[in-house]
Amino acid sequence: MIEGILIVVLVVLLVWGVVIFNRLVRSRNLVRNGFADIDVQLQRRHDLVPQLVEAVRAYSGHEQRVLEEVTALRSRAKQAEGEQKAQAMAGAEVALAAGLGRLLLLAEDYPDLKATENFQQLTRELVETEDLLSHARRFYNGAVRDLNTRIQQFPDLLVARLTGFEEATFFSAGIEARSAPQVAGLLRGSA
Repeated sequence: MIEGILIVVLVVLLVWGVVIFNRLVRSRNLVRNGFADIDVQLQRRHDLVPQLVEAVRAYSGHEQRVLEEVTALRSRAKQAEGEQKAQAMAGAEVALAAGLGRLLLLAEDYPDLKATENFQQLTRELVETEDLLSHARRFYNGAVRDLNTRIQQFPDLLVARLTGFEEATFFSAGIEARSAPQVAGLLRGSA
């Protein structure tokens, strides 16, 4: 009789552990998926930067400092990649967004540039990319929040610790970035 109860308890504990483990795996995969979405949008942004720089350069060759700065920021942002470097990426991307804001403010001085179809198309694509990036960041941070909550709450924390689950890092711009110019807002005003 006692052996039967012990077997039932062990089976229930095993099933309970498997259910929790599977929920943790699902949460971890949502975090990875969210980060992949951010990567796709960042790559799209990185691909647009040289085109914007060249479009502005054609009209404002004497503003070389801003153009070089944006190009350097793009290179730095592309180097800070990988899920483990979420904070470094966020900081580099905020600096790139601020540089793009300065580039677009520079374009304000050239009405002929703003009137070209190529520049208008590039700014529309950049606005769309910034919107998609914003959505991807929210999804990723929500998935990180859910995973971290599971890892910290009882009874999930028991299974998480036994199976080596670790908390994920939020994709956060930080306090200094909150005052940086918002590229999407600037673009909507100039497109």
